[in-house]
Amino acid sequence: MRPLTEDETRTLFMKLTEYMGKSVERMINRSDERHCFRLIKDRVYYISESLMKAANSVRREDLLHVGVCLGKFSKSGKFRLHITSLEFLSQYAKYKVWVKPSSEMSFLYGNHVSKNGLARMTENTPQYAGVVVYSMSDIALGFGVAAQSTEHCQSLDPTGNVVLHQSDIGEYLRGIEDDMF
Repeated sequence: MRPLTEDETRTLFMKLTEYMGKSVERMINRSDERHCFRLIKDRVYYISESLMKAANSVRREDLLHVGVCLGKFSKSGKFRLHITSLEFLSQYAKYKVWVKPSSEMSFLYGNHVSKNGLARMTENTPQYAGVVVYSMSDIALGFGVAAQSTEHCQSLDPTGNVVLHQSDIGEYLRGIEDDMF
């Protein structure tokens, strides 16, 4: 377990800023306790400082995971968010999309959200912005990238993609978690 380098921190913050905007700072300076980011085997973990101090007593070889895994760095240095980061993305999300009940299962099976499955969308969402996908009962289902801006969605045909799928809570059931952990 080690702190992130400057380049890794910049890459992580750029990815989190796509979804949260300026709220990334609130993730670190929380009112209950300070939190930090640590790297274990190419995976970034979000850890409270008290838990980090307790984990320092465990040998590096014996420590598998500690805290919440936000994602991992690829071999090329890019950062990919995991579904385990959804709790924090949904708390601080800048842009949100709600899907109709008829298209929830389609999204949970890994498909994109089309216009006929879109219930509502945060106003002024730009194209290619990170969005968190919710059900109509405000349950966070996953996250993705806005394929179209809010204004362009109004003139889009019903089968056009509105949100490009990146991750969803159905990954736990589909067995993709082997790659996560």
